[in-house]
Amino acid sequence: MKVVIIGASHGGHESAHELLTRYSDVDVTVYEAGDFISFMSCGMELFLEGKVTKRDDVRNFKESDIEQYGGKVLKSHLVESVDTDKQEVSVKNLETGEVFTDSYDKLIISSGVTPMTLPVDGADLDNVFLMRGRDWAQKIDDKVKDASVKNVVVVGTGYIGIEAAEVFAEAGKNVTVVDMIKRPLGNCLDEELAEPIAKALKDGGVNLHLGHTVSSFEGNGAVEKVVTDDGQNFDADLVIVAAGVKPNTEYLKGTIDLDQRGWIKTDPYLRTNAKNVYAIGDAILPLFAPAGQPAPIALATTARREARYVVENIMIDQPERAFAGVNGSSALTVFDYKLASTGVNANNAEKMGLKTASSLYHATVRPEFVTDGNPEIWVKLTYQPETHAILGGQVLSTADVTAHANTIALAIKGKMTLEDLAEADFFFQPGFDRQWSVLNLAAQVALGQTPSV
Repeated sequence: MKVVIIGASHGGHESAHELLTRYSDVDVTVYEAGDFISFMSCGMELFLEGKVTKRDDVRNFKESDIEQYGGKVLKSHLVESVDTDKQEVSVKNLETGEVFTDSYDKLIISSGVTPMTLPVDGADLDNVFLMRGRDWAQKIDDKVKDASVKNVVVVGTGYIGIEAAEVFAEAGKNVTVVDMIKRPLGNCLDEELAEPIAKALKDGGVNLHLGHTVSSFEGNGAVEKVVTDDGQNFDADLVIVAAGVKPNTEYLKGTIDLDQRGWIKTDPYLRTNAKNVYAIGDAILPLFAPAGQPAPIALATTARREARYVVENIMIDQPERAFAGVNGSSALTVFDYKLASTGVNANNAEKMGLKTASSLYHATVRPEFVTDGNPEIWVKLTYQPETHAILGGQVLSTADVTAHANTIALAIKGKMTLEDLAEADFFFQPGFDRQWSVLNLAAQVALGQTPSV
């Protein structure tokens, strides 16, 4: 069986690895438009902070990792079109200009997303950067170390934007963050947990100008100012745009069914409208399991789970089970805080029209008599108000409590209720936690109980 994979990032890598290690008679070729296999953008902050061995080690895999099993990985090879009738792809070698066709028995599309540029005047000025990819990582690293760069404006309060803001603030730059969202990390954190993050950013020297959009970038050749919709002007030697992504699917138009925003349409088995063509990764809308609806979830973990599912069923005309979906779990460090979220929150519940309830538990990580390293912790649970089924959760502390989000994710997967979590059996040792785990306590509070701490 000849399988062609478009895109060599997380989904493409996982697909190739699974195919070559599960099956004995497969021919696998991965085409990657980029000139490097394969930079891990989620490791960019660690690279910029100097916490990795070197830039080119921040990668998902090397060509040899697939070639050792007999696969082929071709970088600088752009798939320009797909002919689903002939089951062929047209490929351009970006180094030589050669265009050729390759046939497939099965095609896995994992071509991902590209950063959104802002449709405003001055977006094409020099020093307006997009924070994604290996080349951009090096350009941004150079600017972090550039003494002439004093004023930095970051557009976007998602993970990438907040990471950039922290890196430049810690490098001694004057940093301003602009976003139409009114709280930092508003897509994944509810207001109660976003407030400590906002304070940490301000204490770290980051100016927050939220609830506003960018009207224009101004400058003579290179950016000098950022103008917002309320008439504010911010000096800028550098602008980092981290204002979302769009699916990289232009080459599929007229061949593979796309929605109005360009996301690849898939059925519950991650099959496209075309026979023998599957789609995974950031360019699709996978099932957001807690909500029971499709949603854009651009995470490496999501892509790899989708790839594993597709390969497991690629020889089967009709799989027995649909793709189970994902929770959209993620984590981040912001100055001294460690946070993690999974599943439904206030932001995505509103967008999806979900009826939810939520409860916040706020205490210290360990019993109050512990004085050595006993910081505050916030745990927020989101649940279905009638059945009490757990739909999501968020955790925040200066201690590393992020693993609790994985436990909540398992609770969602297992369709547990607040009552289940309130009584779940966890270990206790006062150097680590409380006799009732903070997750027990959060569930008990959500049930209206007065817990015995």
